[in-house]
Amino acid sequence: MRLPIGRSDFKSLREDGLYYIDKSLFIKEIIEDNGDIILLPRPRRFGKSLNLSMLKYFFNDPDSKELFNGLNIYRDELFHIHQGRYPVIFLTFKDINFNKLEDSYDHIKGLIVSEYNRLDYLLMDNLRDDERKSFIRIKNSDGTIQDYTKSILLLTKLLYEHHNQKVVLLIDEYDTPVHTAFSEGYYDEMIRFLRNVLSPALKDNIYLFKGVLTGILRVARESIFSGLNNLAVYTILSKRYNTAFGFTDKETECILEDFKLEHKFGDLSEWYNGYLFGGEIIYNPWSVLNYINYGCERRPYWINTSSNDLIKYLIRHSTAAFRYELEVLIHGNCIKAKIDENVAFEELREDESNIYGFLLFSGYLKAEYDKSVGNEAVYNLTIPNIEVRLIYERKVSEWINRGYESNKLQEMLKALVTGEIKIFERYLQDFVVSTLSYFNTSRNIEAVYQAFILGLLVNLNTHHVKSNRESGFGRYDIMAIPKDKRGKGIIMELKTIDDFEGENKESSLNKALKQIEDMRYEDELRDQGVRDILKLGVTFDGKRAWVKHA
Repeated sequence: MRLPIGRSDFKSLREDGLYYIDKSLFIKEIIEDNGDIILLPRPRRFGKSLNLSMLKYFFNDPDSKELFNGLNIYRDELFHIHQGRYPVIFLTFKDINFNKLEDSYDHIKGLIVSEYNRLDYLLMDNLRDDERKSFIRIKNSDGTIQDYTKSILLLTKLLYEHHNQKVVLLIDEYDTPVHTAFSEGYYDEMIRFLRNVLSPALKDNIYLFKGVLTGILRVARESIFSGLNNLAVYTILSKRYNTAFGFTDKETECILEDFKLEHKFGDLSEWYNGYLFGGEIIYNPWSVLNYINYGCERRPYWINTSSNDLIKYLIRHSTAAFRYELEVLIHGNCIKAKIDENVAFEELREDESNIYGFLLFSGYLKAEYDKSVGNEAVYNLTIPNIEVRLIYERKVSEWINRGYESNKLQEMLKALVTGEIKIFERYLQDFVVSTLSYFNTSRNIEAVYQAFILGLLVNLNTHHVKSNRESGFGRYDIMAIPKDKRGKGIIMELKTIDDFEGENKESSLNKALKQIEDMRYEDELRDQGVRDILKLGVTFDGKRAWVKHA
């Protein structure tokens, strides 16, 4: 059995006898869905293109019946009712990643021109004069902007009239041009262009049987789908279609059994499971197949399959407080956040909580439902698995660190490990003033400051940095354990000044140091053989910071 690595064409996969996990009941779900237009956002490399290719051959090709022989859909009565009955328009936007608006325009127009040339038999029909002229202009790449705006709608109309059958419209990776445009600075123009091209074809189009779109994000509020009341959206938080993309636990076990690798299930799970789609545990199929193909070698196969430029851009342009929350995730901890399924690009800069939604739907986070606050759902967010954690450790940390003034940072860390507390305090104060926004510090939330400190200490290569772990009789805020046990161990207890309680910086610092002693936080360090221990109380008040040692 040969693995279908890199194959996204259903027909060639089946004809060549490549290994295939049966996802054919996805067709039945699409047929039975009440939505005329169905949007299915999923992370990259989870099988979107292959599933859309399967739909194309099922609906359009009467001679493709043998491709489905032996699959689950073949035994369903819907197979014989719908197979090969519908004309199909298929467009894929996955390669539209140009840094110039004009190049993106030209590529999208080229895709439409290709479909017109493929379907040029429609010119043999008795078309209206204006329709014929528009068809010929588009076919010859001479179309006006008005021609392209109505091009997909016109094609559905002519196909319907020719075949006396409604049309299936399939658009793969519809939002790739949006991602690129956002990064390259022509976002508004691209949104306007896509809206003008797609909306006429999708909104109240009486010639459509189904429209199915895939992508990474919903991107609905950008008005690409303005006014669409027949749009059904199923993100990774939805229970419907939750097993249509990616591999389930059972499917992954089946693959390993078929390749005589049952004993590798625990190893594979540790590295590549962890995603939750509508409550179902899902594995990244690209990583699973490559893991098997490369002799069960554990490595991050997924990271290099596509550009990470947009995520890099968002992280580099985020506030320091957000970057430090990412450090909390990198250290294996959970953060709570509201997730909006309608990711609005123009709001990413205004409200950074939207970036969590972007990272979630892109496959960089896992979300478990926690509670509802008003009309919004709050989720516990973590890094899904070891593979993705390596991406954070190697790439995200690099992007974060480039936001720091590296020389000043190294001087501050040197002062910390050598016990020069006044120098450490001065540098820390500088970082607080220059990188933490007033919005994040005005509320004196200790978690913000803790994430901030962790973001700095992750650069401490001589120590292992931990947070919120049990030691002695309680949980310390931050501990830095020297890799060389002869080095200096560091315990930090963080406080904010409570004006209501009449605190000042001195009483707050003393309170922090007393807690370190009373709770015996040093026990963990002593158990590991560390004898040189620095105990620090750190107090914050807005954009001010003070440090005191025991």
